[in-house]
Amino acid sequence: MTSPILQARQLVVDYDGRRSIDALDLQVPAGTVYALLGGNGAGKTTTLNAFLGFVTPASGEVFVDGIAVRQDPQGARDRLAYLPENVALYPYLSGIENLRYFCTLARIPVDKSLAGELLLRAGLQTAAHAQRAATYSKGMRQKVGLAIAYAKRAKAMLLDEPTSGLDPSAANDFADRVRAARDAGMAVLMATHDLFNAKQVADRIGIMREGRLVEAFAAHTVGHDALERIYLAHARGLAADPFTDAAKAAA
Repeated sequence: MTSPILQARQLVVDYDGRRSIDALDLQVPAGTVYALLGGNGAGKTTTLNAFLGFVTPASGEVFVDGIAVRQDPQGARDRLAYLPENVALYPYLSGIENLRYFCTLARIPVDKSLAGELLLRAGLQTAAHAQRAATYSKGMRQKVGLAIAYAKRAKAMLLDEPTSGLDPSAANDFADRVRAARDAGMAVLMATHDLFNAKQVADRIGIMREGRLVEAFAAHTVGHDALERIYLAHARGLAADPFTDAAKAAA
């Protein structure tokens, strides 16, 4: 059986005197989009940071493509692409110049021609390639981030609130790009508040509350309305059945 690209085993993370992640077990195979839902403080971003090696687990392990992050954080990061909520680019450099600069930092040779191909693949129109990044919308900056992921040939992509602040058209376009990355074999872990986007793009959905993964199911098994009811039930401290939508007080 093929090992998952992203894996957390009984992960525990303590931060500022509280338990941010509590015994998290999570697997994201190649060619899969996994959406993590939850309110502020649920542990979604801390989970991404654990895969990036930015937090030290109190116990448990996280792996990227079989590499233990605690033992080789740089080796793990070399296999990852990370798109934060706001992709930071150098405003006075063009899209192509930003892409080539960040690839140089990652020791990835990308000439101008290849940079243009990567940006097109990521959905950035040719006319925008030479424009300064200061003129870019959030969606355009994300596409440069996607192009960097393609250049790295990343095995996995971590997305933190990727559709926050996007208009419906840009969010739909971004969902198409995420599905294309999945279809190319990438494992995608997405932390989001956006229930609609999670249902639209994810293969599997997990709901976090107070650092624990309280529910996980295949996205196709629930409709949009049922997903909203399940999410709200857990947000209120209830346990919800994803197939019957029945809710009861959580133990």
